[in-house]
Amino acid sequence: MNDIARRILKDGSARIRVKRSGMFQFQIFKIRKVKLGNEEFVELYLDRVLDMQEIHRVAAETGLPIEATNGRAFPEGTGAKDFVV
Repeated sequence: MNDIARRILKDGSARIRVKRSGMFQFQIFKIRKVKLGNEEFVELYLDRVLDMQEIHRVAAETGLPIEATNGRAFPEGTGAKDFVV
């Protein structure tokens, strides 16, 4: 995990600038634990719809998995097992 991801996990949330409905907005992404068999992995969660392109961009920038109400993305080259806590 990179320094940005560690800082976000320590703070418990992140205020990130995203493009929604053609406008730039700041949204609060919260840390959430997701069951994966007997284990759990952490991700940033937004309870709003966000374009998949933006979800992938935020995942790449933060180094953490991102989930919005319409989908989930992992940073390139990673999967859920890389974020097990």
